[in-house]
Amino acid sequence: MLHIEQMVFNPFQENTYIVYADNGDCAIIDPGMLFEQEQEHLVEKISSLKVVPRLLLQTHLHVDHVLGSRFVSEKYGLELMAHEADEFLIGQFRNMAAAFGMEIDEDPPALVHKLKDGDSVKLGDVSFEVIHIPGHSPGGILFYSSEGKVLLAGDVLFKGSVGRSDLPGGNKYELIDGIKKRLLVLPDDVTVYPGHGPFTTIGEERSTNPFLQ
Repeated sequence: MLHIEQMVFNPFQENTYIVYADNGDCAIIDPGMLFEQEQEHLVEKISSLKVVPRLLLQTHLHVDHVLGSRFVSEKYGLELMAHEADEFLIGQFRNMAAAFGMEIDEDPPALVHKLKDGDSVKLGDVSFEVIHIPGHSPGGILFYSSEGKVLLAGDVLFKGSVGRSDLPGGNKYELIDGIKKRLLVLPDDVTVYPGHGPFTTIGEERSTNPFLQ
C-alpha cells in the first residue's frame, strides 16, 4: 500500500511529496525547499513518519522542483533520478534561479540514474511505471502505480489545467497529445498528484479539463 504526504515549498508553491510503502521505505519526489526552515520541516516530517528515504525522484528539473535536491541528496545519501532530456537544465539552474531573484551557490546534484519511458521504479513492494510526456520540459516524466491507483504528475497535468509550454524545450502539441494518449486512458479513479495545486483524478480531468476537450 502507498502512503503520500504533500508539502508546499518555495515562492512557487511547489508540491514536494514523501511517498512511502508499508515497509517504511520512502521516496522524496521533487524536493523544492528553498529556505532552511523548509529543509527542517522536511526532515521533521520524515522523522515523525518513521520512514527511511531510499529514492530521490524528479518529475523534471525546472528550478522550483530541484531547489532542495542537493540538500536531500547529501542529507540522506541519495542519487538523483530523472530523465536525461532534462539534464541540460542542471547547468542553467543558477542563472534561472537568479532570474527569479534567488541567489543559489550550488547546482543540483549530478543526474546519476537516467530514467526513460517504460522503466519501473520499485519502492518497498510497490512499483511505479515511468511515463515520459515531453512538452512542459523535454524530460518530463510521471510515476504511475497501477496497484495504488496513483499518478505523480509533476507539471504535466493539473486540476483543470495543464503545464505551461513556453519554457525552453516546451511544446504545447507534444504535451496535449501525450496527456490524451498516455494519461486519459488510465482508469477514472486514479488520483493525480500534481506539482502545484490540489489533487484531482483522471476521470475529473477527462470530463472537465478545458485544455483536453
